[in-house]
Amino acid sequence: MSRQNIVAALSIGSIALLMVGLQPILLGAMVDTRHASLQGVGIIAMSEIVALGIGVVLGDALLPIGRLRVITLLAALVISGLDVLTARLTGDTPLAAIRAAAGLGEGVLVWVATCVIVRSRAADRLAGIFLTVQTLAQAGVATVFARAVIAYGGWQGGFDMLGALALLPCVLLLRLPTTLKPLSHHASQPFAWSVTSAMPLLIAFVQMAALGSLWAYLEPIGQHAGLDAQAAQTAVSAVLFMQVVGGIVSAAAVRYVDNMLTLIVGAFVLALIPTGMLLLPSGHIASFIALCGVFGFAWLFLMPFHIGLALRLDRSGRVATLTPGVQLLGTAFGPLVSSLVVKGDDAGPVPFVTLGFAVGSIVVATAAQMLRRRSARVPGTLEKSNAH
Repeated sequence: MSRQNIVAALSIGSIALLMVGLQPILLGAMVDTRHASLQGVGIIAMSEIVALGIGVVLGDALLPIGRLRVITLLAALVISGLDVLTARLTGDTPLAAIRAAAGLGEGVLVWVATCVIVRSRAADRLAGIFLTVQTLAQAGVATVFARAVIAYGGWQGGFDMLGALALLPCVLLLRLPTTLKPLSHHASQPFAWSVTSAMPLLIAFVQMAALGSLWAYLEPIGQHAGLDAQAAQTAVSAVLFMQVVGGIVSAAAVRYVDNMLTLIVGAFVLALIPTGMLLLPSGHIASFIALCGVFGFAWLFLMPFHIGLALRLDRSGRVATLTPGVQLLGTAFGPLVSSLVVKGDDAGPVPFVTLGFAVGSIVVATAAQMLRRRSARVPGTLEKSNAH
């Protein structure tokens, strides 16, 4: 992959994921103008994120890797049209349906970016860079939207502008590779799922569910811990800042640290964060914000290791290509489970949900490590699992 190929892929993937960072602003404006209900906003947001993950999976299953440019063009045009159409709709059900359709297209663009990333020389490191770039892009565009676009054009103007940004991949696609080849000679053999090859996806899903379950209710959890509105905003800012730091550190470290060991340690860290929030006495604002900082760091730090582990256990790259979609599905599934334990305005039980997912990820990651060691002791077993 040339540098131009990589830059184009990272840019296309970041544009596809812009709406994830813009959801609080655009959907909040919908509620303020009564074009969507407060209850419906959660469904609208989740439908797009779930569709994003499904779009990545469907792209891997149905689309030819030799037609990336045509696929990118069609997906970008469809997304742009759906963004503009969103600005003309009202009501929870129509908005949820149209954003789910847009999410499928956005997932296809993420799949395009992932196809290029996993074929680069340092795919796991590039995954960390991709996560950092997309986070910075979301933060930057969200700031512009909040202070300029929505201030003058409302949420409708925001979606019109988002539709214009969605057309940028139509230009960037000229820098994508004209054709992609299988990652290795193993890819010429029929792909078959095994317990070993599925483990990276299961670890990614459970860990991202733990992170998503807490992030969706971080502000009310902070209020439950005694934070006022300003302190709650500071906690959110700490998470976003430490996400960027975590992505940068991960991009530098992922090539030198064992993937499985890191994910096991990360699972224990994910368990300690909600435990600390549950045990922390009310009013300890600095300690709560510190836990939020660790939470944000762990979020983007762990994600490249999911792809690194997938590439290590499956050299064909099939599992690694699916990993971003599974990460998104886990991020959406966590808040769904958390919503089942929330009563009224009380989000106090949510950390227990996060702790449950974290403990689950410890079990899954430890089991995966045991399977890998057992395979390594049996001559040829690991090679066969990688070939599959």
